[in-house]
Amino acid sequence: MISSLPLFHRVTGQPVIVLGDGEAAEAKRRLVERAGGLVVGEAEQAARLAFVALDAPEEAAARLRARGVLVNVVDRPDLCDFTAPSILDRSPVLIAIGTGGASAGLAKALRLRLEMLLPQALGRLAEGLDAARVKLRQRWPDAGDRRRALDAALSEGGALDPLRADSADRIAGWLSGAAESASGGTVEIRLRSDDPEDLTLREARLLGSADGLAFEASVPAAVLDRARADAARVLLQAGEAPPAAPGLIVVLRG
Repeated sequence: MISSLPLFHRVTGQPVIVLGDGEAAEAKRRLVERAGGLVVGEAEQAARLAFVALDAPEEAAARLRARGVLVNVVDRPDLCDFTAPSILDRSPVLIAIGTGGASAGLAKALRLRLEMLLPQALGRLAEGLDAARVKLRQRWPDAGDRRRALDAALSEGGALDPLRADSADRIAGWLSGAAESASGGTVEIRLRSDDPEDLTLREARLLGSADGLAFEASVPAAVLDRARADAARVLLQAGEAPPAAPGLIVVLRG
């Protein structure tokens, strides 16, 4: 179970309170301005978010929270309604790495590793796919077929592999070329243990892209959590045969 709900909050043109002096407060001001927000003081009644960087933050945090403002207190996760992640920027692709306030240093270290892996052109790939929405619907009118075609193209070694620097330039060719298989049959995964880390890379990829899951009651939630949140789910009763459907993953105990 996750302890926080990761969300991307639009603050462009919106007031955001920042209290305090020194480098910690300046860092929060830069963060707000980078996201297009307007840095204001505590008197701004319309603000919905606040960053507090004070030596004794308890009273200010309590005042703001009493007004219904969501508060982040620097270096005090116990006083935070939300935490600020380390951000990897490939706009419009943003990857936010958080530790729930446990270690900002760890979040930064992970971001720096990912910086070396993800090409700068990743944002252009996202923009290109957004611009191609109409053509994608024309090519694959069925939503399930469209999702499977995209999954195949964006997979490792696929036509639009996100780790390729030139993937954004390949969208038109992919759409106009021979169709990649969008059909997906029913695939069975038999667990070797209750630990999701024991899934093979292929099994983890299949779970992450499945349109639906059929599973026995004994399958642990930690494994099911590796699937898409919006995948349809069917609980199999003892001895019940799973349905046959494209894009369906059947998870059984080994």
